[in-house]
Amino acid sequence: MRSPAPDIVLLATEWQPRALLRAQLIEEGFDVLATDTWTAMRRHLRPGSKPALAIIDLQGLPDAGRVLNDLKVLMKPHRALVLTALGTLTPDHVRALGFRVVDRPVEIGRVVAAAARAIKEEGGR
Repeated sequence: MRSPAPDIVLLATEWQPRALLRAQLIEEGFDVLATDTWTAMRRHLRPGSKPALAIIDLQGLPDAGRVLNDLKVLMKPHRALVLTALGTLTPDHVRALGFRVVDRPVEIGRVVAAAARAIKEEGGR
């Protein structure tokens, strides 16, 4: 028997921002699974057991374009929140793909509020 999907699956390659964001999301009552690679995150986007929201931080993420293209196949883009980063895809490019965007500089409170809003709009909580 599969365990239920967490509310949020978070992908961030850098441990400190990942840990801080995960902690704040948990503090706000969300069940959060945090990963540091696309391969690990992808395992948690199974049909029939998907999280209400995926959060992807582009900072330090190798091949961000490929990751977002793969993600579009596995999850509806409006159920994903992308944190932008200098030197990767532009915010306009990410929005054109259909994803929700939080531009850098990123404040944890802004990300948590955007995540809560996205989940509420999707009827996830």
